[in-house]
Amino acid sequence: MEYNVEKQHAKGKLHAIERIHALVDKDSFMEIYSGVKHNCTSFGMDKKDIPYDGVITGFGTINGKKVAVYAQDFTVQGGSLGKMHGDKIAQLIDMAIDARCPVIGINDSGGARIQEGVNSLAGYGELFYQNVRASGYIPQISIIAGPCAGGAVYSPGITDFIFTVDKISYMFITGPKVVKSVMFLDITEEDLGGGTVHSQKSGVTHFRCPDESDCYSKVRALLDYIPHYYGESVSAQKFKFDEKKKAKKIEAVIPERSTQGYDIRDVIDCVTDDDSFFEVASEFAVSVVTGFARVEGKTVGVIANNPAGLGGIMNCDASDKAARFVRYCDAFNVPLLNLVDIPGFIPGPQEEQKGIIRHGAKLIYAYSEATVPKVTVITRKAYGGAYIAMCSKHLGADFVFAWPKAEIAVMGAEGAIQILYAKELKDPAQAQLVAQKTQEYKDTVMTPKTAAERGYISEVINPAETRAKIAQCFRLLDNKKPTAKIEKKHGNIPL
Repeated sequence: MEYNVEKQHAKGKLHAIERIHALVDKDSFMEIYSGVKHNCTSFGMDKKDIPYDGVITGFGTINGKKVAVYAQDFTVQGGSLGKMHGDKIAQLIDMAIDARCPVIGINDSGGARIQEGVNSLAGYGELFYQNVRASGYIPQISIIAGPCAGGAVYSPGITDFIFTVDKISYMFITGPKVVKSVMFLDITEEDLGGGTVHSQKSGVTHFRCPDESDCYSKVRALLDYIPHYYGESVSAQKFKFDEKKKAKKIEAVIPERSTQGYDIRDVIDCVTDDDSFFEVASEFAVSVVTGFARVEGKTVGVIANNPAGLGGIMNCDASDKAARFVRYCDAFNVPLLNLVDIPGFIPGPQEEQKGIIRHGAKLIYAYSEATVPKVTVITRKAYGGAYIAMCSKHLGADFVFAWPKAEIAVMGAEGAIQILYAKELKDPAQAQLVAQKTQEYKDTVMTPKTAAERGYISEVINPAETRAKIAQCFRLLDNKKPTAKIEKKHGNIPL
């Protein structure tokens, strides 16, 4: 079959078939439904020949394992989606469900094929329906390798992971021309819905790549970490772990001052297999870090508060980011490792008006609902509702460990004393009493020993012991069975 490769190259992009070959193992792609044609006769469409109706669909392998792949061809009718185009993708997803393999979609389309009217919308509807059917059963990955506008954005929006490529990826409900006509605002495609916007501000996308080659490489790497269908166990990989080096490093991670920041990735590095952390959504909601790593060669999902990002505080975006990742891991039986250093949920009118209550509740819901092995380590602070929300014992954590200097309480000592001894704080003569009570609060209320006495902490451990404890816990929980559920259709997560 002939492809208009040069037309894509002129735009600095690969052609749809080149993209598929760059993604899958060599000579593994098998195209299906290449002979499908549109059946539209309106507006001169009966005279137009649109090869394979503008989308290439088929199966191949990545790292030796089967995958379903589709790639929209922008050189054919702008990659626009008509009824047959949508049906091809929907049928591919349906087949992937039966074959139990991931679906990877490469999006490069002008959107709905206007000439087909409601038939085009029907094509999108069939596609969305299959996206939802597949959700939680097989991984769905979207690559935005060109424009993705209007209704087209909702298929990637349903999928598990979205990749963008700098300078060629755009996602928006309405493009710059519509924005200008309705809002009288001049804005570029990049500023409206480029990769940077969606990776840093909206949180729609999870990976932003400098070029297409890097993108396909990252997709292949991701597929090495995750189960390829619900019920699959990911094979343990060979691993290295420099125990002496990491033990020395982890002892020095936490700063002397409790208010001083540090990068939680240093802790992640010290407790997971060497060079195994694969971060997800690294540019969005930077107060929480999410990603996949390996412990003794086995995949775990990591959720960690990051004091280097806004002090590790939990806001609306961080709650959404963490909750969605928890739900993904639970759907595919990926164990959860939670590293906690959180001063609380963010205060103030801005986040309250955005719905921090609703967003924070998503995180509580996600952890409570998750039945996978859950291991939590409190490294420094765990205050108030945020302590509960970050996979505490109360939300079903199987093991909760705390480092000796961890602080677990409703709030920090200074804040607590300001409430408990408000009158004394106004009297300079009471300064010694206030200082005494502040220290007393730290020693008797905030200490992890108190939580351990109540059974909320499995054990207080030294930082250097963390890796060994985590590894042992995941081994113990390897065949964990969920407790019996209350019979119901499903709960109602506060979306």
